[in-house]
Formats: sequence, structure tokens, C-alpha cells
Amino acid sequence: MGEIGKNMYVVEHDDRIVVIDAGVTFPGPDQMGVDLILPDMTYLADNQHRIDGLILTHGHEDHIGAVPWFIREVGEVPIYGTRFTLALVRGKLDEHRLLGNVEMIEIAAGEPRRAIGPFEAEFLRVTHSIPDCVAVALHSPAGTLVHTGDFMFDHLPIGGPEKRSDIAGLARLGEQGVLVLLADSTNAEVPASAKKYERSVGPAMSAIFATSPGRVIVTTFSSHIDRMQQVIDAAYRDGRVVGVVGRSMVRNVNIARNLGYLKAPEGVIISDKEIDKVPDDELVLLTTGSQGEPLSALRRMANGAHPKVDIKPGDTVVYSSRRIPGNELAIDETINRLVGAGAKVVTPDDRPEVHASGHGVRDDLLWMLQLVRPRFFAPIHGEVRHQKAHAALAAGLGIPERTIIMENGDVLDVSADGVTTGQRVESGLTYVDSFGTQDVGEAVVRDRRHMSEDGLVLVVVQVDAHDGSISGSPEIVTRGFAGSEDATLIDAIREKVEESLRESSEEHIHEVDVLQKQLHDVVGSLINRKMRQRPVILPVIVEV
Repeated sequence: MGEIGKNMYVVEHDDRIVVIDAGVTFPGPDQMGVDLILPDMTYLADNQHRIDGLILTHGHEDHIGAVPWFIREVGEVPIYGTRFTLALVRGKLDEHRLLGNVEMIEIAAGEPRRAIGPFEAEFLRVTHSIPDCVAVALHSPAGTLVHTGDFMFDHLPIGGPEKRSDIAGLARLGEQGVLVLLADSTNAEVPASAKKYERSVGPAMSAIFATSPGRVIVTTFSSHIDRMQQVIDAAYRDGRVVGVVGRSMVRNVNIARNLGYLKAPEGVIISDKEIDKVPDDELVLLTTGSQGEPLSALRRMANGAHPKVDIKPGDTVVYSSRRIPGNELAIDETINRLVGAGAKVVTPDDRPEVHASGHGVRDDLLWMLQLVRPRFFAPIHGEVRHQKAHAALAAGLGIPERTIIMENGDVLDVSADGVTTGQRVESGLTYVDSFGTQDVGEAVVRDRRHMSEDGLVLVVVQVDAHDGSISGSPEIVTRGFAGSEDATLIDAIREKVEESLRESSEEHIHEVDVLQKQLHDVVGSLINRKMRQRPVILPVIVEV
């Protein structure tokens, strides 16, 4: 709630729990050394004996990325997902060596209701920017909850009419009666006039390929199979072959081809080992890195660090994706490096038709509300402004008093008698660093941020283990600190350390932790008084 990312919703009835989605979000520039951010799963870990299943609406990282950590926290809970979604999850669990520990149950849109704990679960097809997406309806004696998943209404989706959102099924649920609706709010501020359909991207790609003198590098999300299909089709029409670059892109292309979700004529898709054998004007590269991720293929190309591809004059780089909030600086830095290397860069700002959102605009959201006709409504999947804009749409349909804006950790208690709020469960952020360590901790991230802004001063001093007297001269080491070249300041720090330890020895204070605290305070106070800076102070006492 109040953000786009780390989706996880807990639905309870009759003392049993079903979880919908387990996603991640990605760190901002101030969350240093953090690779992933997970939902706080403390509540689920404390109630793991009550969990009957995890339902996944689709395969995007903000909905499935936390599944391995979910399994580690709560144990072997059955996972329900569509064919393509489970294929992506299997790859994740295999990487984490958890694949044999989990029961995965394939579901399909339109299948008969199935019992999951106290609920009868029903799955309805919705159109989004990845195959096999579903909305979830949980039927219970207390009423029906509908979770839309990420959705839009596209009447001519890639893949044919059978891939359209199940409008009739949604209307049927509305006729039967829906107690509460949780609905995607991402594009609640986007008017109908700005809506673009996925099918419009193909002609734009064809035009770019036909007019580009050299290689065309297309970067998009590695899960966007329909977008890749259009790139492949456009390349084939222009007489080009497609090289796939980037670990997640290669993995997802292989999964999609093996399952029949991605089709290409023989010889059109080539490996990165064959790229150098193809003339530039006959080559398209599909790559990761649309969000400026530090280790992504496009970022490494831009930095001249990719082992297979160097950017050169004549290249055209197409960003076929939107900017996720928080990634703007990394994206702009990558673009500047690409341009500096001689490439022409095309973004949706230059040519809007190179990208189409998979999230419904205002008219789509209104239509969903009118089809489902919930008694109560909670906007989800969006920042607060998106939730508020979605609530305003609901108010226009006459349900303002039945719309609830929720925050992370809020409990919404819904029954036929009405709705109550005010309870909360523990919620927050769980950090994962580049080594896969879970729950790095806010204090660790705060210290990293502090060091990046103000630097570090390390004070190493030897003291006599018996009387606490100083032995030798204190060593002062600085990193990233503006006063590190000021010999007068360093001498003053050294004198202050010696003075503090001398006073402690006279007062018979020998405890190492007390001495370290005193040194931290006196050194910090001196630097702040002289320099108006607050670096991280690390005193190290060595007893001899």
C-alpha cells in the first residue's frame, strides 16, 4: 500500500490464512548495499501454522520476487499459480535450492472453483504485460473478496481474443455480489486519451528498424514476453536476427519458447556468441537494463564493461519501458554514457508509441468498478496519490463512504455487517544485500548512508590491560572525511584521545566498552566544533 512494489496481501477467515502474492521492490540510491527489499513477514512467521496457501496473480518481480524468502520464513506452504508464473518461480526456487521443498499447484483462468483453506478460489483471466495473469476471487460464507491483480482492458491483445480480460466473468461476480474489491491503482491519474495498446508497439519498432543504419538495441523488462514477440516479429520483417543478452532475458526467453508463449522462425533468435558474425544492419539485440540496474547488460555496455557488446557510433538504443519512480538518476546516467559512446537513444519521451503500459487507465478502473460493483472498495498497488485518485473515481460512482485508503500493516475487517479499521500488524522493510543476507537492518543501512555523506574516522589505541594507561601513540585513520588532509586537526584528535584515556586511567575506568563510548563522544564533539561535520567515529581499543 502507498507504493508500487513488494505486493503481499493476507486474507483471513475462520482463523485460517491465504496469502496473495509475495513480491519485492528495489532499493533507492540512499539504501546502500541493498539489492532487494522484501515485505516484513513477521506476522506470517508467527502464524505459519494457520497458512493454507500462497496464490500468485502473475510473474512480475513485485509479485513473485520474495517467494524464496517467504518459503524460508513460513515453511512448505502450497503455491498456486498459472503455468508461466510457476515456471518463473521454479527458476527462483532452484537458484535458492528450495525447489524440492515446495508443492506447486498449477491453476488456470476459468477453471472450476477450488478449495484453498476456508475459501473457494476462482481465477479470472486479465490482460497485463506478462502472460498468464489472473484476478482472484475468494468466496467465503462471509462474502466474496476480489483481487484484480495488475490489469488493463485490451480488446486486441497480443496472442488473440482468448487473451482478453474476462469481462463476462467479472460481471457475473458483480451480479452474484462482491463484498470487497482490491484493485490496481497504478494509472489512476492517466486519462483515457493517453491510453496505448500493446499492439501499437510493433509498428513503431518496424519503423525504427527500417530507418536505423546499424544495430538496434531494445531494452525492456525481461518478463515482457508480448513486447519481445513484437520485437522479434518486426526484426524478421526487416530481415534482421535477434540476439538475446542478459541473464534474466535469456532465461525468460528460453522458458517462454519452451512453453509456447514466444514464437520465432527458425534462425531468427541467436545467442550472444553469434552476435559478432552478423552485419550491424541485420542485427537487433534484446537486453536487460531498462531501469539502469548496476549489473544489467545495457548498463555494462554503456560503461564499456560488457564482454560481448561494445556500444559504437551507428547504434540505436530503444527504451521500450517506463521509468519506475526512484530509478531516474540511474537511467539518465546510462543514457548519457550511451550517447557519449556514439549511440542514438530513443525513449518513450521521444516516441511514446515504443511503450504501452500494462496497467489500466482511468476508464479501465471505472469499468472494473462498474463490472464488479463491490460493497466495499480498497485501492491497492500504487502510491498514495494513485490510491487517492482511484478513490475519487469510486466516489464518482457513489461509493465514497465505502472506500478505504489503507497503509502497510493495516487490518481491514469486513463482514456483511460492515467494515472496521484501526487494527494493525507489524510491517516494515526487510533488506537483502548482494550476498543474499536477509534483514540487513535499518541501522546498517543508516550507517552506510552516514559514512557516504560524512566519511569515517577510525581511532586505534593500545592501553594497558591492568591500569588502562595508554601505550604508544593513537593511530588516526580517515576515509571520505573532509578533514583528513588537515594535519592540525589530526594532531588535535590524537591529543584529545590521549587526554581522555589519561583521565579514565586516573579514575580507574578500564572497561573497553566504556572507554570506546568516551572516545566516540570526545572525538565526535571535537570534529563537530572545529569542522561542523559528523563523520562515523569508530574507536578501537586494543588491550596489551
